[in-house]
Amino acid sequence: MTSQPTPTKAAHGPGGPGEPGGGLQAGLKNRHLSMIAIGGVIGAGLFVGSSTGIATAGPGILLSYALVGTLVVLVMRMLGEMSAANPSSGSFSAHADRALGRWAGFSIGWLYWFFWVVVLAVEATAGAKILEGWIPAVPQWGWALIVMVVLTATNLVSVGSYGEFEFWFAGIKVVAIGGFIVVGALAVLGILPGADSDKASFGNLTDHGGFLPHGPGTILTGVLLVVFSFMGSEIATLAAGESEDPQRAVTKSTNSIIWRIGVFYLGSILIVVSLLPWNDPSIKEKGSYVAALDSLGIAHAGQIMNFIVLTSVLSCLNSGLYTASRMAFSLGQRGDAPKAFAKTTSRGVPTAAIVVSVVFGFVAVFFNYKFPDSVFLFLVNSSGAVALFVWLVICFSQLRMRKIIQREAPEKLVVKMWLYPYLTWATAALIVFVLGYMLTDTEGESSGRTTVLLSLLVAAVVIVIAVVKEKVRGNRPAPAVEAEADKVSVG
Repeated sequence: MTSQPTPTKAAHGPGGPGEPGGGLQAGLKNRHLSMIAIGGVIGAGLFVGSSTGIATAGPGILLSYALVGTLVVLVMRMLGEMSAANPSSGSFSAHADRALGRWAGFSIGWLYWFFWVVVLAVEATAGAKILEGWIPAVPQWGWALIVMVVLTATNLVSVGSYGEFEFWFAGIKVVAIGGFIVVGALAVLGILPGADSDKASFGNLTDHGGFLPHGPGTILTGVLLVVFSFMGSEIATLAAGESEDPQRAVTKSTNSIIWRIGVFYLGSILIVVSLLPWNDPSIKEKGSYVAALDSLGIAHAGQIMNFIVLTSVLSCLNSGLYTASRMAFSLGQRGDAPKAFAKTTSRGVPTAAIVVSVVFGFVAVFFNYKFPDSVFLFLVNSSGAVALFVWLVICFSQLRMRKIIQREAPEKLVVKMWLYPYLTWATAALIVFVLGYMLTDTEGESSGRTTVLLSLLVAAVVIVIAVVKEKVRGNRPAPAVEAEADKVSVG
């Protein structure tokens, strides 16, 4: 443990040491990385969106969460293998750059940046609604502005300040959901006084129309509803590049994701559908977690959950801005974005990358207020399937990178994908299947079909730009990718 931040090799890239401040720095402590990894899988979508999934699939929503959770575990295992061997601020984008070609790194990097910029607007608006309910004297747009400015300032100070904020935001989420699981389990077992003992029972899993009251097909429908709440699991691999021991951080994060998803997602949803019948009207009226807290006899359950959701929103905003800026920084390093994005301050902060990301976030917030049903709806739908695109690219990158690492530096394979390459291909096939199944969902303006088609349209535009750009520069490899290759071969 050093008292002064020191630059990490993984964060430098070709222009790192020559830039002001010497590139990104190892400002994240081990406790920061641990909490970022744990909190990264707990999104606001878990608290807010689970009621729709429960209404659709009943207790069978557990199978939907288990299916997506398994998918995420496998994808993160692949990403962990590549990132442990080559920690990078660009993570999967940098790996795709080397494994599949510059067009792939360029495309998935910009699509991922676009996704998080839109998320900034969604989460800022969600947080503003809660804060306006508490202090109506400040208008909703005012709260959105305040939240964005505060978290931008946090990210601009140093990576350590981002890590400290995220440590506490994620800590509150973890303690809250852990407490909910423990208290809820006591109620289901009939130990907790004051709980609605007539309703709380594991019998709720089968007593009200069966475990799958609307049939087995709803498992896949549930998958579409819950898949996007898992986005963020990969943040720890991006942040590892600014930690004191990147390889150890990635390895630890990758190995722990099974229990994190098992406890926080499957564990908490199991408690919700055990405390109350899945078709209890209060689940839809109040939200699944608020209804569950109410059934436990906990006073002010709604306000407690609003506080937890607000914490999750702020955490997502904080990490979203960090993630978008680091992806922009990596793209700048590789010549796929303006060079200014790769410049850092003496504290190792990529100021231009942060400012540009937040400016686009502010623009998206403006569209949310002025054109919520047209421009902003397009932004949300056209970025909606990016999570699945990212996971698919990770699969194909890992298929190639495993061979490269085995040939050049086999000792760096400290994390290995299970049953390679069969499980990798099976995971890719499952992702393609989910995308295909989304095309059958045609209900509403934000239907699965609309999301996939608009996301494919935006992806196609970005890929065309990438291919044209590659043709113009004559297929020259990115300097940052060459540097990573040298590091691997030297070992």
